[in-house]
Amino acid sequence: MRTKKLGSSNIETSVIGLGTWAMGGWMWGGTDEQASIQAIQASLDAGINLIDTAPAYGLGMAEVLVGKAIRGRRNKVVLASKCGLVWHTKQGNHFFDEAGKPVHRFLGGASIRHELEESLRRLQTDYLDLYLTHWQDSTTPVSETMGTLLDLKKEGKIRAIGVSNVNLDELKAYMKIGPVDCIQEQYNMLHRDIEKTLLPTCVDNNVSTLSYSSLALGLLSGKIGPDRTFQGDDLRKNDPRFSLENRKKLVPFFAGLSAIATRYGLSIAQLVIAWTVEQRGITYALCGARNAEQAVENAKAGDVTVAAKDLKTINDLMAKHLG
Repeated sequence: MRTKKLGSSNIETSVIGLGTWAMGGWMWGGTDEQASIQAIQASLDAGINLIDTAPAYGLGMAEVLVGKAIRGRRNKVVLASKCGLVWHTKQGNHFFDEAGKPVHRFLGGASIRHELEESLRRLQTDYLDLYLTHWQDSTTPVSETMGTLLDLKKEGKIRAIGVSNVNLDELKAYMKIGPVDCIQEQYNMLHRDIEKTLLPTCVDNNVSTLSYSSLALGLLSGKIGPDRTFQGDDLRKNDPRFSLENRKKLVPFFAGLSAIATRYGLSIAQLVIAWTVEQRGITYALCGARNAEQAVENAKAGDVTVAAKDLKTINDLMAKHLG
């Protein structure tokens, strides 16, 4: 597994990270505790050391599962969690309801400290390697939010600071106050907007980028064919990207990728992930897994370097089929 330094810190982090949103269950059709724990442990065994979670993933459920899974192995993990989506207060702006609870965007200093202590309790640890603002809060000055994060870093509660779901102005506002080690943003073959907005600034300022939704919620895995159906509260059920028409359009694209993947001994999903971490400015690719088999498959993508000529062929296929 290849590793890269996290921003300006000295934290060596695997280029593939395990994202745990689906393990929280909400919007993913429920959770399987034992399978989730096995997926986390299998990721560690396969060389992934970056585990990314958040309180909002199942109102603490994902953090609890991560805490159980890494017990006895904490020093082998680059543990990331987030703040800013809260249900203990109605301060800030209402964002959504989860399991009957109103969740607000709020990044006030006292609230961040409360959230961190709750996360540490659920994760069974006394520090986080990386702490990110999950979504941004227009009601709190960035100076208060970033000032609190810098204080927590001085206190040894967190080792690195990140921001997620930001625009360029917001990122620059954080950077004026103190060093930002990473951003975490949606990025994949279908969503490349940050190449023209955030990534140039990150490259110029040694800010790492963690891509999330690297497989576009599974759409780019090559495993969700036209016959797949989505049940219950699965967020993909009403997502236009997962329409039957769109999935049919992807069939020839996957056929083109398959020939390249075969030469590397990879699955289509592994090749897509490997392509992601080769893109300029993308440091790590976060990938979700619901079981150990998926976790091991994702990890293998971090062992491969895709040749420049094959990256060009993939880009040509993308231009032809993805628009």
